[in-house]
Amino acid sequence: MNKPKFFDIYYQPSDSPVFCYRSGNMVYEERLTAGCLVGSGYNCAGYPLNILSNFPTRLSNRDFTEPFAFNLELDGQSIDYCLKFIDFIVEKSENSIKSRLILESEIKPVRIQVCTQLDGTQVLERHLIIENHGERPMNLSRLSLISGGLEKTEISRFSDNPSPDKLYSIGYFDNDQWGNEFSFKWHDITNGSYNIDTRFNRDRFRHPLIFIKNNYNGKLWFAQTGWSGGCRFNIDLNAPKNRDEAYLSFKAEITSHNPMYILAPDECFETPKVHMGAVAGGFDDAVNEMHSHIRTTALNNPCADNSINLIGGGMGAEHDMSVETTKAFILQLKEMGAEVFIIDAGWECPPSKETQWGRYNGINRPNPERYPNGITEIADFCHKNGLKFGLWVEIESLGEKCEPYETKLNWRSCNIFGEQTGQFLDLSVPEAYEWAENELARIIREYKVDLLRVDYNTSHRDYFAVRNTGFGVKECVSIRHFNAVYKMYRSLKKKFPDVIFENCAGGGGRTDLGIMESFHHTWVSDNQCAPLSLVITNGATIALPPERVDRLFAGMDCHQFGSLDLQLRNTMLTHMSLNVITPAGAVFNRAQLEFVKHSTDIYKNFIRPFLHKAKIYHRTPEISVDSNEPYILEIASPETDKGAVGVFTMAKANTGQHKVKIKGVDLGKSYNVTLDNCRATFKATGKELFMDGIAVDILSPLASELILYEEI
Repeated sequence: MNKPKFFDIYYQPSDSPVFCYRSGNMVYEERLTAGCLVGSGYNCAGYPLNILSNFPTRLSNRDFTEPFAFNLELDGQSIDYCLKFIDFIVEKSENSIKSRLILESEIKPVRIQVCTQLDGTQVLERHLIIENHGERPMNLSRLSLISGGLEKTEISRFSDNPSPDKLYSIGYFDNDQWGNEFSFKWHDITNGSYNIDTRFNRDRFRHPLIFIKNNYNGKLWFAQTGWSGGCRFNIDLNAPKNRDEAYLSFKAEITSHNPMYILAPDECFETPKVHMGAVAGGFDDAVNEMHSHIRTTALNNPCADNSINLIGGGMGAEHDMSVETTKAFILQLKEMGAEVFIIDAGWECPPSKETQWGRYNGINRPNPERYPNGITEIADFCHKNGLKFGLWVEIESLGEKCEPYETKLNWRSCNIFGEQTGQFLDLSVPEAYEWAENELARIIREYKVDLLRVDYNTSHRDYFAVRNTGFGVKECVSIRHFNAVYKMYRSLKKKFPDVIFENCAGGGGRTDLGIMESFHHTWVSDNQCAPLSLVITNGATIALPPERVDRLFAGMDCHQFGSLDLQLRNTMLTHMSLNVITPAGAVFNRAQLEFVKHSTDIYKNFIRPFLHKAKIYHRTPEISVDSNEPYILEIASPETDKGAVGVFTMAKANTGQHKVKIKGVDLGKSYNVTLDNCRATFKATGKELFMDGIAVDILSPLASELILYEEI
């Protein structure tokens, strides 16, 4: 049963005003005391922290070195303290409540707006607006979007043998390298301070997400930073072994070379957003709260519903990309069940040069030798055969073969050593921005594009380049560049509301909620080979709702390992993408084709109708490629009338019978249950499915079963 939606901001004015943010059963409070806005703690059962008015349970400022609710440094001075209250403005609508706490610094001529949005999920959205009211520019060199104490724990309340060593755990994607995205792991927090970095100070293939779990009392915090530049989560546990108290604090920071931004006189700078939540419950309780928030608030323009989640199929530089081969593959993919055909990287290159596509980025025109009748011949062929036409482009990268690479050197910045960046197109340069947006608009119109796949293969080191400003100071370009990127794709999405925008960044190099505001779904990795492809799907559907996650069947070497059913089912609980299963001119393996068509039919007719609102259950949130136990992923409609469960064995798995308990059912209902391997259907009650489960036989490593259930 769906919970009633609740959100409210409980403002308690006084000499030390309190701001109590309540959404679902999450309560978060802040106080403005002695000129400092401080985090006062969380409650995950719906109680304001002064429910006992004479004995409030707020955190003490004195227990934390930096209790401040945000961190801001301008011209080398902290603006975390000496703040003066100006106003607190609340705006409530049917679906959300927003507030702006307006503060003024007594240290610098700066006004700060602390902006918060609640939507009934146990997640708050927070960003700052910083206004320079002075006559001189200011250097921004430190920025935490939300920070301060999370909780104080008296360990002896929960343990007869108190020790801080196993009190807290942090969960995050602990590999930042290409092809290893979304590998989720839990780690113990011991006494000390920890930084989890992405992009700046680490590679770019780590999605900025973290979970923090109190293993003793069941409280679970989680956060995502909606930013494509440098992000850091800092966790500090102050828990001396000879004391009973443990003090846990947290920061969600933006990172880059300093200054990260030059704030001009009279300029108003809006920071990236952070999405922070807390539950008293299990891991999937937190995941589903985050997904609900993402669908409701973070990425609601528009929702990735059935009209967007079309099955994509295509070809790129892994094939010869001739017109003849392309048309043959269009017909093959149509028969397999595809609804969009996408030409990937290589269309700008001469014949036999398609694997060198990086050198041709920025030409943005179909090679006339490859497409003598223009690429619209392919678009028209798709439309004639009932498919939409998609086209890949990497507009933010300049290859050495394109004219701007040599003639527009100022479009590429220099790193801190004075060396010019490689292919990076710095969109903070107004002329570069104008060129890029106009080129994308031209490509969409001129080539009859229904889906635009946007890639981004620039090194993360390039977009932390530096540039001289008009104020005689060098500035890191990262913030201005990504603000321009977001502006460009928001503008294009508005101009072309019927075009599907698909994100890709060398796989999973840019999947954060900031970039995803302008895209319908995203590639999360270029690694499609089992068993690591299963680990990636598992992790990606923790960070993002499954309808936003693109996974591929066939192509990109995923055909090498695992059974046919495993390769295909790895895509079926997400946004499905296909590649071809036979070379052009070869006859179909009809048994193989029948299984593909059977599976795409299940996706279209059973899974996709509820995928955009599905709850998700990660039975095995932390898995490894050689796990003995199967990896199990379940999606279920919020009405509990249907669902699907994928069961996958990993390398070195224990084969044979596995018991699978179904989570997304109503114990008072009855269901038809189908085991797809044998295509047998039987009846079972929700109570039986939930409490006793289903026995499935998987007889080898890297094989699978698909369980479908539907209310009778």
